[in-house]
Amino acid sequence: MAEAKTQITDIDPANFIAAVEPERKREEAKQLDALFRKVTGEAPKMWGPSIIGYGSYRTTYASGRDVHWLRTGFSPRKARHSLYLMGGYCDEATGKRRDAHLKRLGKHSTGKSCLYINKLANIDMEVLEEMLAADWATMKRLYPED
Repeated sequence: MAEAKTQITDIDPANFIAAVEPERKREEAKQLDALFRKVTGEAPKMWGPSIIGYGSYRTTYASGRDVHWLRTGFSPRKARHSLYLMGGYCDEATGKRRDAHLKRLGKHSTGKSCLYINKLANIDMEVLEEMLAADWATMKRLYPED
C-alpha cells in the first residue's frame, strides 16, 4: 500500500506559527495551539507543511489500507482555520454530540471531519474546548495506542 502523502515532518510548529500571515491568523493560531495543548496534554508536531497535529493513531480501513494520522489538530489557512476533529468522524455517538455543540458554537462551516472557522471572535471558545475534549476522549477510547 502507498504511504499517505501527509506525514509527520521535522518542521518546528512554533516556527511555522510564527510565520503565519496575516498577523490576526498568527495570533489566532497561537490561541488554538494553547487550547489544543491544554485539552490534549500533547506537544504538537507538524504533519506535512501546514497541519499542526496533537497525538496520532493508526487504523486499517475496510479497503485494507493502513493509515497513520493525527488524533486532532488544525491548520491556520489564510481564508479560514481548518480544525481536524476525528472523533466525530470515527464514532457516531460523538458525531451526534458534536452536532449539539455546533448549534452553540457560532459562525462556522463543516466538512466530513473538519470544522472551518474564519475568525475565533465569531465563535464561543468554551464550546470549542468542550468539543475538543469530547473528541479527544473518543479518539483515546477508540485508539488507545499511538
